[in-house]
Amino acid sequence: MNTFVRKMKLMFGDAVLRRRVLFVLVALVIFRVLANIPIPAAAGQNLADLLANDQALGFLNLLTGGGLSAVSIVMLGVGPYITASIIMQLMTMMSPKMKAMQHEEGEYGRRKMTQYSRLLAVPLALVQGYGLIAYLGKQGILVGLTPFEMLTNTLVVAAGSLLLMWIGELISEFGIGNGVSLIIFAGIVSSLPARAAELAYTFNVAQLPLYIAVLAVTIAIVMAVVFMTEAERPVPVTYAKQARGGRTIGGSTQTYLPLRVNQAGVIPIIFALSILIFPTVVANALATMGNGTVQVIALAVQKALANSWVNGVLYFGLVFVFTYFYTAVTFDPDAISTNLQKNGAFIPGIRPGEQTSQYLAKILTRITLVGAIFLGAIAILPLVMQELTGVASLAIGGTALLIVVSVVLDLVKKVDAQLSMREY
Repeated sequence: MNTFVRKMKLMFGDAVLRRRVLFVLVALVIFRVLANIPIPAAAGQNLADLLANDQALGFLNLLTGGGLSAVSIVMLGVGPYITASIIMQLMTMMSPKMKAMQHEEGEYGRRKMTQYSRLLAVPLALVQGYGLIAYLGKQGILVGLTPFEMLTNTLVVAAGSLLLMWIGELISEFGIGNGVSLIIFAGIVSSLPARAAELAYTFNVAQLPLYIAVLAVTIAIVMAVVFMTEAERPVPVTYAKQARGGRTIGGSTQTYLPLRVNQAGVIPIIFALSILIFPTVVANALATMGNGTVQVIALAVQKALANSWVNGVLYFGLVFVFTYFYTAVTFDPDAISTNLQKNGAFIPGIRPGEQTSQYLAKILTRITLVGAIFLGAIAILPLVMQELTGVASLAIGGTALLIVVSVVLDLVKKVDAQLSMREY
């Protein structure tokens, strides 16, 4: 408790850190205001039922922080930007020129890649916006839309998504933590009072054993996520003696390089949800078109993705793949090996240079397998519980819990790092 109080005093006592925290809070308040501004169209009364029965839309509502349930101008959330970022990262891995731009051109290269992601997010936001508006119109949520109203509403929700993208980038630059993750986190947390009230209203004593079982599983998931997030594989590193002016200064120093089991954090979950939602939204848009062949294909995609078991397998597979993918993007064994060699460090029994790089890559591949399987299993566990219990909200609630726990842990680490820099 004393440590917590001391850290709070340090955080609000430091002008720079205080400014960063306040910036995040103000940005998230602006996001919540935007999430409650409806688009210029009349909303039907059966939206809650649609969100409860359509799992893809339920996940989209989760990622938008309730923006979809309010039929708001930010109903797309940051989904288009996330999809654009995934595409750009894939292109970086496939194109040597783009890889060199990101890794060798420093801050300029990273800014250029971010700019490309922004530009790609524009057409994606327009496509997803049209698909979502068309689907909501077909379901009677948005009533009697004229072609002009379809166009204006599509432009409004696309602009809302791009505005959220900008807010997220501002949080990452001038605040603390990952802006996109914090926006999703804020949306989930803001829905907790309504969920608690709904649970209290529908409470049934006869289902008490089920509630206790769900609570026990929830606690177990939280503990497992915390454990796996903190788990790491220490790789021993030795810093050799340094020679200056013909004299040897100091002796060899033993330390270790921590390789996290879950190097990617919560990002694979967010990426997987974005990719799962994208074909659903596009299929919804194509299903409203007059072309018979296109309609048949779109309806087949809709039917396949509506199957919870198909959805679960795809979800697990995407989380698994994105765990490896994002780990490969954020952790470069070649760069680590080069830095160790430059600083006169080596791994005992391993030659510096290429052999060190291969050794680190081998260890990372093995421990990431554990992290990927764990993350995928935790992601689909709520879906399995939903099938077993028949409680539809468990799938979305479980994913929300996973995101909240992971974002909080990441935020605490970043705040601790900032405090340590200022304390010493």
